Amino acid sequence: MSAVLPLTTSFETALACLGGIEGPAGRPVTGSHAGHRLASHFQPIFSLSHGRVVGHEALLRATDAAGTAVPPPRFFEGHDCEELLWRDQLVRTMHMANYAKAAPQAQWLFLNLHPQVFLQSPQTTFDACGEAMPRALRLQPAQIVVEVLEDAVRDDADFDAAVETIRAQGGLIALDDFGAGHSNFDRVWRLRPEIVKLDRSLVERAARDLRARRVVVQMTSLLHECGALVLMEGVETEAEAFVALEADADLVQGYFFARPQAALVEPGHACDTLNALWDGFGERWREEDCGYRERIAPYFNAIGYASALLAGGRCLEEAVQSFLELPGTEVCYLLGQDGRQVGVNQWGQSPSNTGSTFEPFRDTRGARWARRPYFRRAVAAVGKVQVTRPYRTLHGAHLCVTVSTAFRAPASQGGELHVVCGDLTWS
Repeated sequence: MSAVLPLTTSFETALACLGGIEGPAGRPVTGSHAGHRLASHFQPIFSLSHGRVVGHEALLRATDAAGTAVPPPRFFEGHDCEELLWRDQLVRTMHMANYAKAAPQAQWLFLNLHPQVFLQSPQTTFDACGEAMPRALRLQPAQIVVEVLEDAVRDDADFDAAVETIRAQGGLIALDDFGAGHSNFDRVWRLRPEIVKLDRSLVERAARDLRARRVVVQMTSLLHECGALVLMEGVETEAEAFVALEADADLVQGYFFARPQAALVEPGHACDTLNALWDGFGERWREEDCGYRERIAPYFNAIGYASALLAGGRCLEEAVQSFLELPGTEVCYLLGQDGRQVGVNQWGQSPSNTGSTFEPFRDTRGARWARRPYFRRAVAAVGKVQVTRPYRTLHGAHLCVTVSTAFRAPASQGGELHVVCGDLTWS
């Protein structure tokens, strides 16, 4: 177990050192400690669906005696447990006092806790968001969202106890900087955060790299399935904001919408920006969808034609000829009603078919593809052509998509359900 922090710190003590919460509503609560001047800044967090501010993240602004800005990590680093706890409590109370002066009751306050303070919280009188908060702050525990850095998540009893302490006090947990460094979903399953904040590096990459964008879309979907809301932070451009919309992120934060400032923004802040973003997204989505449909249509029609020929008794080689003559086509194959491959592959002229690196995968006779989306969707909608998302093919180091459709074989051939599939390179 880690060293136990002292049991002396409290909101009341910190609030008294800050001079209390009373005073003109427009005058912020500030502090001073060890030659540093301390002030609060707040960056708004928006719900994309609601089109309004739903919370603010509190950020420390510290300066030294010469008026030079001191980064928050430097203000907290290099101190013993008692001093670290006091500095953290002082800053957090200052943020709460400033937030309480102006915040609506239906908004969250996101607070960053030093990882060591977070881990030690069960052994102290520290209370992040519960009954120990002075009534003067006028904040409800459910308004507090405690941010935990992802790389601070540990596999030990201290961490588990700290999480339960925050939840027992009524607060929410946000996993911060997910996607930076060595991220893994085990931390999400372990922490069970109400909110996961995707690191800016992911958002920035997704805005300029289509493959990264698809990964972020899927990552957001997985996080939703884990039971978390997804917040994309560091959104600085319109392209990055479009990524948040396409990925179905719940919340956004970043310079594109608002910069950190001492005063809280009004609930309707950036309303015009959000409305314009939605309008632009709708237009962009329609353009991309139209381009996609035009690109996939020849392959869509060719595989449908192949199924009609097969249903009429033609052999696979003859039925898929028109499909394999299209540019970028790789292979066609036939599946039985149990998903097992019938016969051999019919190969196209794609350059990806000429290499031998993935030769162990080329012979697919008798292979079973029943778990693949292109099989399951086809048998669920007989006669309708299906198309997959891009995925890594087994035939090479690239992406492909598969078009497929289910049909009934002629009665002379048993009348069983079959699925004909065609893969094409997708770049």
